Amino acid sequence: MRVRQWSRDLAMGAGFAFTSGREGWVRVLLTAVGVGLGVAGLLLTTAIPNALAVRHERANARTYVMYSQERIPKADNTVLVANVDTAYRGRDVRGRALEAEGTRAPLPPGLKEFPAADEMVVSPALKKLLASDDGKLLRKRLPQHIGGTIGESGLIGSAELAFYRGGEGLAKIGGSNVTRIDEFGLPNQSEPLDPVLLLLVLVVFVVLLMPVGVFIAAAVRFGGERRDRRLAALRLIGSDTRMTRRIAAGEALGSSLLGLALGTVLFLIGRQVVGSVEVYRISVFPGYLDPTPALAALIAVAVPAAAVGVTLFALRGVVIEPLGVVRTARPPRRRLWWRLLLPLGGLAMLYPMIGMGTDNGDFNQYLVIGGVILLLVGVTALLPWIVETVVARLSSGGVAWQLAVRRLQLGSGTAARMVNGIAVAVAGAIALQMLFSGVQGNYTKESQNDLSRARIQVSVPNSVPLGTASAKFTATKGVEQVQTFSEGYLGDRRKEPDLVTQVTIGDCAFLREVASLPSCHNGDVFAMRGGEYDIDTPKPAEPGRTLYFDPSYGSKKGEAVAWSVPRGMKEAQSVKDPSGMTRGGFLMTPSALPAQAVPALSGRMYLKLDESVPDVREFVRNTAVKIDPLADTLMWTAPEQNRRFSSIRTGLFVGATCVLILIGASLLVSQLEQLRERKKLLSALVAFGTRRRTLSLSVLWQTAIPVALGLALATVVGLALGTTLMKMTDVPVTVDWTSVLSMTVIGAAVILLVTALSLPPLWRMMRPEGLRTE
Repeated sequence: MRVRQWSRDLAMGAGFAFTSGREGWVRVLLTAVGVGLGVAGLLLTTAIPNALAVRHERANARTYVMYSQERIPKADNTVLVANVDTAYRGRDVRGRALEAEGTRAPLPPGLKEFPAADEMVVSPALKKLLASDDGKLLRKRLPQHIGGTIGESGLIGSAELAFYRGGEGLAKIGGSNVTRIDEFGLPNQSEPLDPVLLLLVLVVFVVLLMPVGVFIAAAVRFGGERRDRRLAALRLIGSDTRMTRRIAAGEALGSSLLGLALGTVLFLIGRQVVGSVEVYRISVFPGYLDPTPALAALIAVAVPAAAVGVTLFALRGVVIEPLGVVRTARPPRRRLWWRLLLPLGGLAMLYPMIGMGTDNGDFNQYLVIGGVILLLVGVTALLPWIVETVVARLSSGGVAWQLAVRRLQLGSGTAARMVNGIAVAVAGAIALQMLFSGVQGNYTKESQNDLSRARIQVSVPNSVPLGTASAKFTATKGVEQVQTFSEGYLGDRRKEPDLVTQVTIGDCAFLREVASLPSCHNGDVFAMRGGEYDIDTPKPAEPGRTLYFDPSYGSKKGEAVAWSVPRGMKEAQSVKDPSGMTRGGFLMTPSALPAQAVPALSGRMYLKLDESVPDVREFVRNTAVKIDPLADTLMWTAPEQNRRFSSIRTGLFVGATCVLILIGASLLVSQLEQLRERKKLLSALVAFGTRRRTLSLSVLWQTAIPVALGLALATVVGLALGTTLMKMTDVPVTVDWTSVLSMTVIGAAVILLVTALSLPPLWRMMRPEGLRTE
């Protein structure tokens, strides 16, 4: 019986939402838009894990195991693959050269046939770039003929730059850059995240989802005052208080269901839009963004349930009588004690995990999620009390100030609800920024490269004479200096040596870059001391010992070249070379090297650049490809971060960008709804002679005061949460005040932008015609 009563009242309320005239429709649409934006944000956010998983699967499907060519014999079902990756103006370009060795050679995903030796198959994004004026320099280093495009199954994103080019004679080139395979694809296995990275993922999702949930809860309360006045008519015709509240909940339910449908449509539209853009170098195809059925079902149930629950909660202090709504009397003061329990409870849930770090197992996921949620919900609970307490003590000022303060004193709850979402977002962003800053040192590999001595390292195949390559790089625009050398390995036996030592060959000028030499002349040989791996270097007291150049680097397999340690060999103290490495083994000048050993060496060059020359790196890459398509150019850069850590951080930036856009849109809808409710009041003030400038300033003050208080509270809660998370990960607690200030400024900027966009509708409402009524 009770369930039937609830169902009937809720259905009646939902019917009123759509049949109460123009006024009701406006409220329904505003609520539906607010809820719809939130639902779209929830669906997009919950689709991110699936998108990342699909990207990972696609990447695995086109990857292959790197073996030497001898590991798999040539057959009708094998293909030679060479890595020809490049980069263009800071963007990575994935490239592979393919040479089929039989009719059953495996094709990589996304290809229908192998490209010919003088053509390539490209991704749609790369094809578009090459056809534009911006891609002229890149066009010069790739085959001129484009034979087709890579299908979606062979790409990890819609904006990925990738190509497959035809190869020829790859078996003769050899080396670690060329491999023979009989299938593409790796097992879809991944190592579990370490505890700190798992903690980051959990906190990121809570922080991204919480502001959206707060906005949905605020959206279902749009137009609450006018709705309550309409409900008084129901009391007049015999409805009791409980039935009236259930009918009001039914109105919110109807609006939320419409918002759920609108949010689904916005999500489908947004999914298509996301598929055509690239954010922080991450792109996906629309099909990747599919929320898991369980999460989608949870959203479909939770949003209408939350609408009903929030409405009933909001009406607990409202007395709806047959002759009106008792809301104009001074409301009771908000109590503080229960509001403090929320953040304190959150800290209590996180406290047992302080000091765990990465060595004491995984963090308890339920405690982490619950603790972070309670702390952020504490912002929404404390902010109304803070706004009410502060505005109650504000008094004198100009007319605009007094109008704003008086409005806030009469009802500060609406203003606080509008700011709640941005305050939660800022608090979470500050905490995450602190956590990322604290742990990034554990996931950052410091660069040892000396950028003052060189910027690029180039490796050329054995078939290319170093002198020729050096001359071409020297003539390249923007290259200031070229240091050329070769390196290889010496073993104590012809085959399967027990001891292997490094050997570096270069002129005296280069050798002085890697060692402190007593003197140097062409023909000298030096034994290195102090290198990173010099334990196998023969001592000078062992002259005549026979060593063998490692034949695996030569063009004639199995023919090791013998070399005897010379008498009177000098010692040299190793120093850091431009790459930051301290070399061991032997140093040789060119005339001391047996001619037969040249094929067993790999050519290297260090290039120093004039950074003032535009696109100097692109000129170097183009020269390298002209020398040999398989020449490897390594750009030395700043410290390198762990890939998983970088992926999580990038995901946060992408998600935060989407959430900020949704926050701005939801805030604008909320602001317009507040202005609509005060339309007659504003028109009356204008009719009595109040200047529009004064009213505009009053609206700005009504926004600025709660925003300032909300951002101050968000900063305090964010610092508390960030400090707790840093203590949990066992890293020193430090505060990057620049980042804290930037997060606060971004939050304030969103509010100010929304307020500025709401001014034109405000000016249209401030007309005496607004006093008309039906």
